[in-house]
Amino acid sequence: MAADRRTALVTGAASGIGAAIATRLEADGIDVLAVDLQPAAGGPGTAFKADLTTREGNRAAVDAALERFGRLDVVVANAGFQHVSPIADFPEDRWDALIAILLTSPFLLAKYAWPALAESGSGRFIAVASAHALVASPFKAGYVSAKHGVLGLVKTLALEGAAAGITATALCPGYVRTPLVEAQITAQAAAHGLPADRVLEEIILAPHAVKRLIEPAEVAAMAAFLVGPDGASFTGVAIPMDQGWTAR
Repeated sequence: MAADRRTALVTGAASGIGAAIATRLEADGIDVLAVDLQPAAGGPGTAFKADLTTREGNRAAVDAALERFGRLDVVVANAGFQHVSPIADFPEDRWDALIAILLTSPFLLAKYAWPALAESGSGRFIAVASAHALVASPFKAGYVSAKHGVLGLVKTLALEGAAAGITATALCPGYVRTPLVEAQITAQAAAHGLPADRVLEEIILAPHAVKRLIEPAEVAAMAAFLVGPDGASFTGVAIPMDQGWTAR
């Protein structure tokens, strides 16, 4: 790898937003370590398998990026999943797993990558935090709590990283056309007592002022902007891409 070529670590890179971000950054000339629990064959970047619910998995991902590329300039913490359930029935193991992947993993990635991001001189830490970092929805206690926590983490990283040239931002999209959203339809139908064919319009898109799903490439384009020189003044902030959701 060229010593002056920027590098990125993207988690949850096998599909959805993560795959779109990895693809876009690679197209922009950035070497990408594409981290996932089940890496996609033939996907973007250099595939790396890691269990990001563990300390060892997060450490291994950062170490692999440094070993492969010799530097690390960008971390995109995107990996996650969703669980939909009323609070009284919310499984405690699902809570633990959601906190581990959505909140603890971004913390660990930042901690382990911090020296390399500082050495970069223009380090970038991006958390894909969702509109649920800003607002809540029923039946998503684990996801909403973790995403709110990620926004606090990003604010703290921005303050700590400023002197070293590290920026930290939270991308907050509304509902994106991904396997994660598609998988919610059955669970949302059960939670709300609706037929599955009514869930997209009446539940998922209900908070959107603009009634369409966001495309993964749109989120990737914003990530690419933040990674580039024009995104250098954005730090410590949530960046809504929510089709008017939080305008209400």
